[in-house]
Amino acid sequence: MNALHAHQGQDDPPELAELMRRLQDQQAEIDRVRQDVDATLVSGCSRDNEVTVTVRGTGRFTEVSIDPEALRRYDARDIGAIVVEAANDALDRLAQHAAQRLAPALDAADEWP
Repeated sequence: MNALHAHQGQDDPPELAELMRRLQDQQAEIDRVRQDVDATLVSGCSRDNEVTVTVRGTGRFTEVSIDPEALRRYDARDIGAIVVEAANDALDRLAQHAAQRLAPALDAADEWP
């Protein structure tokens, strides 16, 4: 039993019961969105597309792909900086995706009286 159920009783006024139902519905929607985001794979690239990084919605990186030409052209320090750039791009894209997916649930909460 979750906290929302723990406080709901038979003697609650109808308005409170409705509010509790709406909170439960919103929590269920947020949980569905979180599961969807967690399963998502998002890729980001360095500015010249020399490195591509893929990240799962959980924030775990799943793949780093480096153009072999970049390995010949740059030293280790430069490659590291390019990888960081691509990783940050992937994380930024993931954050945008999560915000877009979560926005409808949050907007619905703003409509409450």
